[in-house]
Amino acid sequence: MCPVQTAAAARKRPKDRKAQLALAAAELFCERGYHGVSIDEIATVVGISGPAIYRHFPNKYAMLVHATRQLAGTVLTATESATELDELLAVLARLGVEGRKVAGLYQWEWRYLTDEHREEFRAGLAAFVRRLAVPLREVRPELTEPDAEALGRAALSVFGSLGTHRAAIAKGRAEAALHRVARAVLSDEPPTPAPVGPEPGEQPATRVGARREILLAEAVKLFHRYGYHAVGVEEIGRAAGINASSVYRYFPGKADILAAAFYRASERVAEATAVALSGAGGDLDALRRMAESYVELTFERSALVSVYLAENNNLPDADRHELRKVQRLHVEEWVGLLGRLRPEVPAAEARVLVHAALNVVADLSRWVRFDRRTGMDRHLVRLMQTVLTA
Repeated sequence: MCPVQTAAAARKRPKDRKAQLALAAAELFCERGYHGVSIDEIATVVGISGPAIYRHFPNKYAMLVHATRQLAGTVLTATESATELDELLAVLARLGVEGRKVAGLYQWEWRYLTDEHREEFRAGLAAFVRRLAVPLREVRPELTEPDAEALGRAALSVFGSLGTHRAAIAKGRAEAALHRVARAVLSDEPPTPAPVGPEPGEQPATRVGARREILLAEAVKLFHRYGYHAVGVEEIGRAAGINASSVYRYFPGKADILAAAFYRASERVAEATAVALSGAGGDLDALRRMAESYVELTFERSALVSVYLAENNNLPDADRHELRKVQRLHVEEWVGLLGRLRPEVPAAEARVLVHAALNVVADLSRWVRFDRRTGMDRHLVRLMQTVLTA
C-alpha cells in the first residue's frame, strides 16, 4: 500500500465511532461521575481530538442521553426473545457481568438527565420490569402484578450490584452467582409497601451551637435530591437560614461539607455494626442483626446513605481514599461472617453476595416508604438473608 493510501485509511473514521464514544463516555461517567469527566478525556480514551467529538454529539449531555438510551435499549433487545424465566435470568446475568462498567448509569448517573429524558429512562426501566414480571407470574400465579414487579426490581438490583464495587471474580462464576441469587429473590415474598411520597419536613434546630449540624443536614438533603454538582454553597446556606458567606465559618468549602457527610455516614454504619455484633448470640444471629441494622439505617437515613453511595467520586482525594478503605472494611465484616456460616463459598463470591444484598436494600429505599406497620423491615431483612444464603 502506498503512503497516500495509508494516510487515507488512517483518516477514515470507523463506522462505529459514535458507539465507541458513547461507550467510553458511559464508562467514564460511571467511574468518575458525569460532572467529573470532560469532552477531551472522552476523546483521549477513543484516540481522537476533543473537537472531533462534535461530529457525533453536540455536547456532553447528549452523550449521557445516548448512553442511558443505549443501556435501556441493550437490555430490552437482549431479553426480547427470552420467554422462559431461567432463560431471561441467564441473559440478564450475562449483561450484568458484561456491562459492569456502565451499571452506574442505572444506579446514579441518570439523575443528571432533564425531567423529559429521566422519564424516558424510567419508562424503559418499567418496560423491562414488566417483561420480567410476566414469566415470573407464570411460575408463581399467586403473585399480583405489583408483587411480581416488586420482586423484579429487587432482581434487577442484584444484576446491577456488580457495578457498585470492584471486587474481582471470574466471569463465569459471577454470572452463575447473579443468576442463582436473582432466582432466589424471585422465589421470595414480595416487598410491596406504599410508594415513596414527599419526604417529611424537618424542623431545624434553633440553637446556635447546632448550626453546623443544620448545614450538614440541609446539604445532605440537597445533594440527595439534586446531585452534588447541581448544588451551590448559596443554596445550602439558604436552606439552613444563613447567607453563603456564613457557611464558610463552619466548612472551608462545599467539598468539605460532602466529606463531613461521608464521615457521618461511615460513623453511623460503624456504630450500627458494632451494636449488632456485640449483642449477637452466634454467627447466624449476627447475620440477622447486621441485616436489621442496615435496613433500619438505610431507610431512617435514606438521604445520607444515598449520598454516601452516589457521590464518592466528588470527595477530595485524601478523603476518598480513606473512606474507601473504611467501606471495604465494613464489607469485609460481612464477608467474614458469611465465610464462617458458608465455608464452601469462596471469598470472591461471598463479596459479590454481600454487595448484592446491600444494593437490593439501597435500591428499594429509593422507591418505597419504610413502614414497620406493613412489616417492611422484616421483608427486607429476609430479602437480604435470601441473597446472602442463595
